[in-house]
Amino acid sequence: MAVDRIYAIGDIHGHLDRLRSVHHWIDEDRNREGGKDVVVHVGDLTDRGPDSAGVLDFLIDGLAADQPWVVLKGNHDRMMSLYLESPAQHDHKLRSEYNWLSGPLGGLTTLASYGINTDVDDLEPLHDLAVAAVPEGHKAFLGGLDTMFRVEDTVIVHAGIKPGVAIESQVEDDLVWIREPFLSDTTDHGPLIVHGHTPVETPTHYGNRINIDSGVAFGGPLTVIVIEGRDVWNLTAVGRVLLRPVSEV
Repeated sequence: MAVDRIYAIGDIHGHLDRLRSVHHWIDEDRNREGGKDVVVHVGDLTDRGPDSAGVLDFLIDGLAADQPWVVLKGNHDRMMSLYLESPAQHDHKLRSEYNWLSGPLGGLTTLASYGINTDVDDLEPLHDLAVAAVPEGHKAFLGGLDTMFRVEDTVIVHAGIKPGVAIESQVEDDLVWIREPFLSDTTDHGPLIVHGHTPVETPTHYGNRINIDSGVAFGGPLTVIVIEGRDVWNLTAVGRVLLRPVSEV
């Protein structure tokens, strides 16, 4: 795929209003700049925020309308998909004391966005309610998400990559869950790695990678960046702000 620019959107976590806003900024930017572009969502579409169901509807509708969008799988999307298949399915990368319905993970908030009453003491019956309430289109969408998008010298994933492993040999567990040793690794990975998963206060360019999870799930903004070759900008309501590697700031 040959494109003039990439727009990459960080972890959404059920914040439909923020998602609509950043897509509006993208539309304004592409109208100014012209050319061919692609919009990549790095995953964690669901959980914690108020309208995960609305986020999935928005993305599915946009893709159906042939918007130049790519939607990647995050660990939260994988947990939701596994739960809908069977509540006994536990993501093996998740600590054993947690499951998708554990409070910090936000699964209950996601189910509430489908109209399910989650203010109950017994969580076991929620699975049958969830299977009935979540549209088949949402289940298929979550189950079919890709884990990586690459254009020339840019690779976009949810969490990161395993250092020392060829890009084409990366596995899903790392692409949607990894933190260390990826976050501490300063070596050149070849392509620039764009990721979310680990919240930072502002989008940060580390030279070999860019973290665009600015913590919308915890009260931060939803980040969208613009990539043209190796030039990167943070896109805001008032336009582009150059995003330099921290070594150059």
